[in-house]
Amino acid sequence: MTMLDENQAAIQSFPMRRQCPFAPPAEYAQLREEAPLARVMLPSGRTAWVVTRHAEAQQVLADPRISTDITRPGFPALTPETPESARKRGRLHEGEFFNVDPPEHDVYRRMLIPEFSVKRVKAMRPGIQTVVDRLIDEMLSGGPPADLIESFGQPVPSMVICQLLGVAYEDHVFFQSRIRNRKMVTVAGETALARAAIAEIRAYLDDVVTRAEQEPGDNLVGRLVTERLATGELSHNALVGMIHQLLIAAHETTHNMIPLGVLTLLRHPGQLAELRADPALWPGAVDELLRYHSIVDGAGFARVAIEDIEIGGQLIRAGDGVFVLTASANHDERSFERPDDLDIHRGARNHLAFGYGVHQCLGQNLGRAWLEIAYETLFRRVPGLRAAVEVDDLPFKYDTAIFGMYEFPVAW
Repeated sequence: MTMLDENQAAIQSFPMRRQCPFAPPAEYAQLREEAPLARVMLPSGRTAWVVTRHAEAQQVLADPRISTDITRPGFPALTPETPESARKRGRLHEGEFFNVDPPEHDVYRRMLIPEFSVKRVKAMRPGIQTVVDRLIDEMLSGGPPADLIESFGQPVPSMVICQLLGVAYEDHVFFQSRIRNRKMVTVAGETALARAAIAEIRAYLDDVVTRAEQEPGDNLVGRLVTERLATGELSHNALVGMIHQLLIAAHETTHNMIPLGVLTLLRHPGQLAELRADPALWPGAVDELLRYHSIVDGAGFARVAIEDIEIGGQLIRAGDGVFVLTASANHDERSFERPDDLDIHRGARNHLAFGYGVHQCLGQNLGRAWLEIAYETLFRRVPGLRAAVEVDDLPFKYDTAIFGMYEFPVAW
């Protein structure tokens, strides 16, 4: 393609909205066909690049000349920038390593890798199974109809995270309520309710770390206190920041994927029948559902170039903002045959729902285990599960940074 002049007008406004719960925004296919990168206009009034194809998305996410540090000049904002909002965006709490680059990012990540290894997650599976079974018991005892999100989708990750962090079981209700408010983060920015919820969660986690310093348990926080904080490698505040990010990232993605996956499989009864007949197919089905929905899209993969770099025949200049459209990349015909079709036999492990490169999701092994156990158990134990309303009547989250549903009434 011919390189766009840096002063050329943007061809689309961003972010683009999904119009269907089972497909990315309609504009993505056109952008992907025309070029691997396109210039867009942001609500902030600035322009940025969007990456539309799978190969180029991997290249951007893996290149050290593309930064995830939100404090860098030029980092793209989706809301109109004022001096105050720019200062707020540029502030990071200690330990919030998702938004910093190597080598600082790598220091924190290395501390957590053992906690999310295949071996560690395998040891967690019985505990996850217990949580899932308990919640299904409670849902069945209440009788139909039920809101699958309130009764199952939200509490599964919050209760498992409580186990992981060593938080008392009874406090999972606190987490659920605050995270529900914290998710009042739309593409337009945070609400006052969200800011208050974030402050409450951080205050609670600060107390969790304080108690672990006094009496560390055999859990993620206890091990980090004993092995890292006690040696001076990690500070109290940094540990609070780390577990806050882990809590939010894990809960928001899993809580949204569980109901979306259930609805999607109910709409594909032939493939659901195969999964019920052969549970060994569930791992592949989970990756296909993650690819198919790609619920964390462009805003979740914001970057800024720190050097001039050429990607897909296009020059990105230092200071240019970049968004990787993972929902577009995961539906790229160059990498996935018939990408808009759900195919549990596809073998979609190369999807980008967990990101790619040094910032690839640290908890992807745990996320896959959560979803696999939740789906398999729910469909096995509730064979008559069905949506209680038509798809067109379901309230989908077209206005939030992470796609999902607000409610999902089900019956059986």
